[in-house]
Amino acid sequence: MSVRSQSSGSSQPPQAAHRSGFACFVGRPNAGKSTLTNALVGQKVAITANQPQTTRHTVRGIVHREDAQLILVDTPGLHKPRTLLGERLNDVVRTTWAEVDVIGFCLPANERIGPGDRFIAKELAGIKKSPKVAIVTKTDLVDSKALAEQLIAIDQLGKELGIEWAEIVPVSATGGTQVSLLADLLIPLLPEGPPLYPEGDLTDEPEQVMVAELIREAALEGVRDELPHSIAVVVEEMLPREDRPADRPLLDIHAYLYIERPSQKGIVIGPQGKRLKEVGIKSRKQIEALLGTPVFLDLHVKVAKDWQRDPKQLRRLGF
Repeated sequence: MSVRSQSSGSSQPPQAAHRSGFACFVGRPNAGKSTLTNALVGQKVAITANQPQTTRHTVRGIVHREDAQLILVDTPGLHKPRTLLGERLNDVVRTTWAEVDVIGFCLPANERIGPGDRFIAKELAGIKKSPKVAIVTKTDLVDSKALAEQLIAIDQLGKELGIEWAEIVPVSATGGTQVSLLADLLIPLLPEGPPLYPEGDLTDEPEQVMVAELIREAALEGVRDELPHSIAVVVEEMLPREDRPADRPLLDIHAYLYIERPSQKGIVIGPQGKRLKEVGIKSRKQIEALLGTPVFLDLHVKVAKDWQRDPKQLRRLGF
C-alpha cells in the first residue's frame, strides 16, 4: 500500500506497452463518483446532483492517453434498497465490480467513515482479483489536518478488513487537484492491449440516454425535499426538423418526465408552468453543448403510479 500526498504536478510513469481497460468508481451515494468521472474525461458524461442516488445507468467515460486508454465505469451508489428499483441498482453495481480491471473506492474527505462505507468495504474485501485504489474525494472542503486523519482512517479500514490498497489518493474533482495523477496511477493497473474505442470518443452511452439524464438532472434541482427520487425521464423522439437549411439545423426532442403520484405533478410543473420552463431552458443549453446543434425541446409530465416498485413500469422506463 502506498499513500499519495497532495501535490500540484503529476509524474507519468514510463509504459513499455499500450494499456487499456476498465476502472470502476464505487462508494456510497453522493461520494463524488460522477463528478470525478467528468473531471477525468474533461467533459460532462455523468450527471451530478446534490442528492444521493442520482446515477442510474452505467456510464462509461473514456480517457485517451498516447500509451493508454482508461475506460471509466460509473455506477449507482451501493445502498440499502427500499424499492425494487433500489435492488436493481445494487445488482448493477455488483455485476460491474466483477467485470472491471481496477476498482476505485471513493470516500469523501469531509465525512467520517460510516456504516455505509464499511458495508461497501466489506463487499470489496470479498473481491480478490481486482486491485483496489482508495480515492479521497472533495479534498477542497477540508484542511490538511482533517485530510491526514482521513488518510490514516482509510489505511486502518483496509487493514481491519484485509484489503490491500494499491494506492490511497486524495483528489478534488471540482478543483482539478491530482485528477491527472489519479489517471497516472490507475493506468499501470490495466492490462496491456490496444485501444478499445476510437480516438475522440468520450463515452459509449447512447445520445438519447444522455439527453434524458441531462433533463432529469435539471428536473431534480431544487426539489430534493419534495421528490427525493421519484422522477424518471424517457426521450420519445429525437429527429432533425425537416425543411431546415443545412447551415441552420434544428433537432426536435420530445421527452416525458414520469412521476409517481398526481400530487407531484404540480411540484415539477410549478406555478403557471414556470418550473418546467426553467427545467427546459437549463437542460436545453446542456443538450446543445453535448450534441453541438440547436435544439427544440418539448417536455411533458406524466404520472406512472409507484413506478419504482412496479417491474413492468421499470422495464418500460429503461431499468
